[in-house]
Amino acid sequence: MRSDVYAKVTAKIIADLEKGELTWLKPWSAGNAAERISRPLRHNGLPYCGINILMLWAAATEAGYSSACWMTFRQADELGAHVRKGEKGSMVVYAGTIPRAEDEEESGDEVKQIPFLKSYAVFNTEQIEGLPEQYHVRPEPVMDPVQRIAHVDQFFAATGADIRHGGNRAYYNAGSDHVQMPLFESFRSPEAHAATLAHEIVHWTKREDRLNRDFGRKKWGDEGYAREELVAELGAAFLCADLALTPKPAADHAAYIQSWLKVLKEDKRAIFSAAAHAQRAVEYLHGLQSSPNAGEGAVA
Repeated sequence: MRSDVYAKVTAKIIADLEKGELTWLKPWSAGNAAERISRPLRHNGLPYCGINILMLWAAATEAGYSSACWMTFRQADELGAHVRKGEKGSMVVYAGTIPRAEDEEESGDEVKQIPFLKSYAVFNTEQIEGLPEQYHVRPEPVMDPVQRIAHVDQFFAATGADIRHGGNRAYYNAGSDHVQMPLFESFRSPEAHAATLAHEIVHWTKREDRLNRDFGRKKWGDEGYAREELVAELGAAFLCADLALTPKPAADHAAYIQSWLKVLKEDKRAIFSAAAHAQRAVEYLHGLQSSPNAGEGAVA
C-alpha cells in the first residue's frame, strides 16, 4: 500500500513537470489571484503539512476549487453536512510509527518503531452541501500590498540571516554563511524579490548548526544538488503561502526541471523526502520569529 501511495503521488508530480508545470506554483495560475493564497486547511482550520500541501494544491487546481478547506466524509457528516453524490475525494497521507516488540532473546525489552504510511480521502468544501456558514466565508485580505511586503521584510530580518544585496545572482554562500541577492530594484516586483529570497533562506537552513541537511552534493548539477534545490523550491512555495505572496516561476526553472525529473524518476520517495525537509525548514524559520536574537541579521 505504501509503495502505491509513493508511486501515485510521484507520478502526478512527474506528469506536471514533463508539461513544464510546477505543481507547487499552480494555485497562483488558477484564476483566483484575488483570493488570499494559503496552505490547504483541515476542517478545524489547521494547515496541512509536507507532501499533503502539494497533493491538495494540485487537486484544487485540477478541479478549479477556490476554497482552501478540506475534510473527510465523516467530518462533514458530524457537521450535519453531506458530500454531494458522485463527488470524488482527493488523497492525503498520514505517516506514523507503530511499536513492535523484538525477540526477547535478542533484544530484551526493546521495542522497535515500525514506520507506516496511510492514505485516506478528503473532500473540498465546494464538494459538500449543508456546511455551517463559516465554511463559505471568504477570508478578508490580511493586509494591503504595502503592509504585506513590510511584513515579509520583517519576517526575513527576524531570521537573523546575513542578507546582502548586490551583483546579478541570488545564492547562499556556505563558506561565509550569507545570502546574496541582486539589488531590490532589479526584480520585476516586490513579490518576486521575496520569493527568490525565500528560496535562498531555505538553503541557509541546511547548515550543520541549523538543520544539518546534506544530500551528498559533490558538484553543481549532480543528484545531491538537485535534491537540495527541490527542497528549497518547495520550502519557498510553502513559505510564500504562509506570507500570502503570489510568486511566479523563475526563468531558471526550466533548467531545474530536468534535474528534478531525473531524481523523481529514479526514486519515488524523493518528493516525499523533499517535502518533509522543506516543511522542517519552514518551521525552523517560523521558530526564529520569536527568538531572543531575532532581527540581528544584517541586511546590506
